[in-house]
Amino acid sequence: MSGLSPRHWAGLALLAAFAIALPFAFEPRGYGIRILCLALLFAAMAQSWNIVAGLANQISLGHAAFFGIGAYTSTLLLIHFGITPWLGMFAAAALGGAAALLISLPTMRLRGHYFALATLAFGEVMRVIGNSWGGLTGGPVGISVPFAQPSLALMQFRETRSSYWLMLAALVLVTLVFVAIKRSRLGYRLRAIKENADAAEVIGVDTTRTKIIAAVISGALTAALGTLYAQFQFFFDPDTVFGVASVSVRMAMIAIVGGIGTAAGPILGALFVIPLEELANQVFSAQAAGLSQLVFGLLLILVILIEPRGFMAIGPRLQRLFGKGDRR
Repeated sequence: MSGLSPRHWAGLALLAAFAIALPFAFEPRGYGIRILCLALLFAAMAQSWNIVAGLANQISLGHAAFFGIGAYTSTLLLIHFGITPWLGMFAAAALGGAAALLISLPTMRLRGHYFALATLAFGEVMRVIGNSWGGLTGGPVGISVPFAQPSLALMQFRETRSSYWLMLAALVLVTLVFVAIKRSRLGYRLRAIKENADAAEVIGVDTTRTKIIAAVISGALTAALGTLYAQFQFFFDPDTVFGVASVSVRMAMIAIVGGIGTAAGPILGALFVIPLEELANQVFSAQAAGLSQLVFGLLLILVILIEPRGFMAIGPRLQRLFGKGDRR
């Protein structure tokens, strides 16, 4: 951060002012602020996914497993032992990191679609376990977070606007972790693996160990965010928190649409994808079953066809376009 120019600092100051002012444009308990909270939460989730997928090109489709572990861990600790979600979040992060280590040991030697399929299988296994182990998880019926009086200690608030600040803080923290990793030696090793894993091995990079470290950090952050989701939604089931489409694919989609491997990409992607999805549901859900998802999917395909590298590539493209115009 110390290497930023005055122009970048001014941009960050404007962005911070916008983020602070934005929730006051919505009703404190309204639908709009709720969608905004979900967008920030999924931006943070996509940013944590970005650590292993964006930097090392290890496209994981199993991050829903860590997210679900986090949601269930903090909620069960709250229900059975009265432990505050703030402490439950650390327990969730520890279990999420351990699960990431467990699945990474046999899979990090895989590449491409083989790795994606292995992580997909892990996420599906956790979903099946969640549905089958009804005595612990509530099974398909789901589990409810106990509601008490509004309390910061329980992450329960009178107004949804308060949840916005919590989601915003989580997004800022995860983004800072991503930027710190990207600029560290670990980040350089991850990018070397992304460019050419064999060449990275030749120059002395322990590719498997490097990818496992990134996966553990990513899994721990994703699990911690599962705690925020549980306290925000108050109810969830295995198909929701362990769902490949609802969590893993959505994380990947947000990062790819925004710009994979960049810090701002997941944020831009979430601010586009989540409201667009909700708008499609509002406009087309009454027309026919599944029509909203069809329209949503077609719009996403159109965006990706226009700019496969995501929104972050649009700026440089415009600069090149107008630069050519100026030279003429």
